[in-house]
Amino acid sequence: MPRSPLALSLFWRTFFLLALLLGGGIFAWVQTLRALEFEPRAVQSAQQIASLVNLSRAALRYADPINRVTVVKTMSEQEGVRLLPREPGDKWQPFETDRFSRRIGQELRSRLGPDTVVADVVNGEPGLWVGFSIEKDPYWLQADATRVRPLTSGTWFVWVGIALLATLLGSAAIARLINQPLKELSFAASRIREGEFDSRLDETTLTSEIREVNMGFNRMARELAKVEEDRAVMLAGISHDLRTPLARLRLEAEMSVQDDEAKRNMALDIDQLDAIIDKFMDYARPGEVKLVPVHLSSLVDREANTFRDPTQIRIGSRVAIDTKVMADETELGRVLANLFENARRYGRTTNTGVANVLVTYARTGPWVILSVRDNGPGVAPEKLSQLTTPFFRGDAARTAATGAGLGLAIVEKAVQRMGGMFEIANAPDGGLVAHIRLLKAP
Repeated sequence: MPRSPLALSLFWRTFFLLALLLGGGIFAWVQTLRALEFEPRAVQSAQQIASLVNLSRAALRYADPINRVTVVKTMSEQEGVRLLPREPGDKWQPFETDRFSRRIGQELRSRLGPDTVVADVVNGEPGLWVGFSIEKDPYWLQADATRVRPLTSGTWFVWVGIALLATLLGSAAIARLINQPLKELSFAASRIREGEFDSRLDETTLTSEIREVNMGFNRMARELAKVEEDRAVMLAGISHDLRTPLARLRLEAEMSVQDDEAKRNMALDIDQLDAIIDKFMDYARPGEVKLVPVHLSSLVDREANTFRDPTQIRIGSRVAIDTKVMADETELGRVLANLFENARRYGRTTNTGVANVLVTYARTGPWVILSVRDNGPGVAPEKLSQLTTPFFRGDAARTAATGAGLGLAIVEKAVQRMGGMFEIANAPDGGLVAHIRLLKAP
């Protein structure tokens, strides 16, 4: 089934879910912290300002008029606190404009008296102004407004940013830890699919579920390797056991049958059985191949020369002599032989009865695309995808064919073993064309 373009890998799904969960936790934590931090900070700020006012009131009350000026000057220079007489004509703006400042104002009045005035600006000068009285003389105390400010947006931004960064890094690490065993399992399964049964997964991992899965996968790989080995031995035995009586039948026919036509038909039947055995052996061949640089032009010419009867097939090649691909020469030769044989049987033109085959090539990036085309009747479009299915024949006429129905299935399997791709299509102006995509040799 084709993968949806919107589909996400398991790693990213895990990452996003963890990030969403932890991000929601951070948001809830921030809101809770702000709610819990609000009341203590307001009370603490009000206590600090009330302490300044009481200390200033005590210092001025018990200082004589001469030293009072010195006290006021020292407080302004060392503590950043100014004491000014409050005049009836002073203009001020209230400090209590939001929930936090109103809570501070309430706390200051509860500590300093109900007649306490808290202002944000006095006579156009900003600051935290507290109006109080000393023996019925009104004064202003100006303090730094930052003493009673809540945490700024910048501070919250830094805190939340650090928390979110830690969340993303932690989510990525956890997602990778969760998905690593699945990634290893997927890789090992792909190697099994390609016929490499020596893949082994870690059976000592601490996670019991993953350990059991890995142990089961390793057991399966060992069983498949044993089945593959038994199959190879069985096929070799079948090939030997079948060819021995076929050889005896051929000898018996040559010696005992007097009718030349019957003798020739029996020989053809025996050759057909021998060819079918070869097809079965080719299809069941193990998947391990060694890729080496192969001269494509020479190989095409060599395989084309084996089809010598011009009344049945004529093969032309337009492959450059310097074209090389990474392939197994024997496997690629078998691929070309099957394609030529398929064209000889099913790609003949209706007017001449000869299969005219043209082999061309194209270079596309790191790939070489070899195309083998005939000028026959082609295949119905709805049946193209089934041509590489074992034992499938494309039309009713092919049911009388003498082959095993494995030619194109062998081609596809062999090309895949060499790391390439195989496609079949109807040519725009008639005939069937097969495309073999292989890596270009360095």
